[in-house]
Amino acid sequence: MHTVNIHDAKTNFSRLVDAASGGEEIIIAKAGKPAARLVPMERVKVARRFGVLKGKIRVADDFDAPLPDDVIAEFEGR
Repeated sequence: MHTVNIHDAKTNFSRLVDAASGGEEIIIAKAGKPAARLVPMERVKVARRFGVLKGKIRVADDFDAPLPDDVIAEFEGR
């Protein structure tokens, strides 16, 4: 954690934001007194709900069947 005055914070704002996003805490002072704190955002972890799309997606029976030779030739540039 380090302290910077408002003028330096305005001048180096991008650098300070990069430092904060990297986990550093920065105190911004006005006339030598702490006025604000720049801290990293908390990462929001979204809970996954399994089975939400059950019955809504259909996979064809031949999904993993080999591709026809003409399609393979197109992929290979022949």
